[in-house]
Amino acid sequence: MTTAVSVHTGKTFRTEVEARTHRYVLDEPQSAGGNDEGPTPYEALASALASCTAMTLRFYANREHLPLDAIDVTVEHDRQHAKDCADCVTHAGYIHRFTVSIRMTGDLTIEQKTHLLSIAARCPVAKTLASEIKIDEKLIDGASTIASDQTTPVPPS
Repeated sequence: MTTAVSVHTGKTFRTEVEARTHRYVLDEPQSAGGNDEGPTPYEALASALASCTAMTLRFYANREHLPLDAIDVTVEHDRQHAKDCADCVTHAGYIHRFTVSIRMTGDLTIEQKTHLLSIAARCPVAKTLASEIKIDEKLIDGASTIASDQTTPVPPS
């Protein structure tokens, strides 16, 4: 499944995002040179993880007819130098850590809550963030495309 999102920005950090039929704005806070007209890209990433977690739990609870009334998910994102991370395999660059805090309300047993917590990690966004990621950049310039690992334009096919 391929998903496409388009963005447009002018001379400020304000970025207009289009995803399917939805439009929203991302921006940087004033302290970072933006106008604070929307969440930052990292906040959008954290919201993708939070909402995916909640949706995954809702899907499972509905399928299993569990008495889950509401789900509240908070995601905190932090990064640190890899050399300062005692429990990390990577020792260069940065480590990004997402802490996902989940509150479930409803007439659930502790066993059901514990099981739902294990289901939360099955969220597709969490699985994507935990897997190897490859990002391919390409410049669309008139009638040609230049990939980030190329030095000459490739004519359209």
